[in-house]
Amino acid sequence: MTTTITPNIWYAGDAEEAAAAYTAFFPDSHVVQTVRYPSEGLPDFQKDMAGKVLTIDLVVGGLPLTLINADATFRPNPSISFMVNFDPSRDPEAREHLDELWARLAEGGRVLMELGQYPHSPRYGWVEDRFGVSWQLILTNPDGDPRPFVLPTFLFGGPAQNRAAEASAYYREVLPGSHEGATVLYPEALGPAVAGSVMFSDLVLAGTWVAMMDAAAEVDHTFGEGVSLAVTAADQAEIDRLWAALSAVPEAEQCGWCKDRFGVSWQVVPENMGELMAHPGSYERLMQMKKIVVAEL
Repeated sequence: MTTTITPNIWYAGDAEEAAAAYTAFFPDSHVVQTVRYPSEGLPDFQKDMAGKVLTIDLVVGGLPLTLINADATFRPNPSISFMVNFDPSRDPEAREHLDELWARLAEGGRVLMELGQYPHSPRYGWVEDRFGVSWQLILTNPDGDPRPFVLPTFLFGGPAQNRAAEASAYYREVLPGSHEGATVLYPEALGPAVAGSVMFSDLVLAGTWVAMMDAAAEVDHTFGEGVSLAVTAADQAEIDRLWAALSAVPEAEQCGWCKDRFGVSWQVVPENMGELMAHPGSYERLMQMKKIVVAEL
């Protein structure tokens, strides 16, 4: 199995509702599997979750996602959003479909950028749905190279301002199966974005297309555990390599989670994690770990 990355989104007890909404809202969407908390052996702070849904693996618009069903300790924010590309060259009714999805996502949510015409697109808007997840809907240029329907998108602001190019280069070096896509730079300073920083870029990380940009306005949020990236490793040696490269904040290390030099949260997990977690007592042992040690699971 090759290295893969999968965005993980943290929900405050409503992951099942979110999964039902997304699979109804988006084409090419379905639930792959649902995992439940163990019925016993949970730490005190999780005892009320015994037997409830822990994670839901699903595909949303062709993009694999994992929804984590937990409490309100962490919440997603616009630092990592999901860009949805509506391409008129592939869908003659792209504009109509964009507007339909916008209406569904905006219901009960919060508009971050109004749906309308912008210099970069004739139809674009940024919305936070009722679960707190951010989506950028864009009518793309049919003359451009095709991209996936849904792309995880990183906004480098606050303490990570103007570091998108640095992060792109670092991630491509660390993650196998990665390469650069298109890049557009700010020709002059705009807000906190300095001249030459990244207005927009896209790239492939471990086989998954993502987008990155430096914020052109001051933001009051930055990367966190609300949206993390799970990266699979074939064996303990690869877990060790990825952990050494991605973990830069010792106090954030727990249960295979770590935080990199830019503040982005990662989960470094063995590719057979499901099989390992089926062993008796594995959940309790995982909760005591920082970096995952396969032999101890």
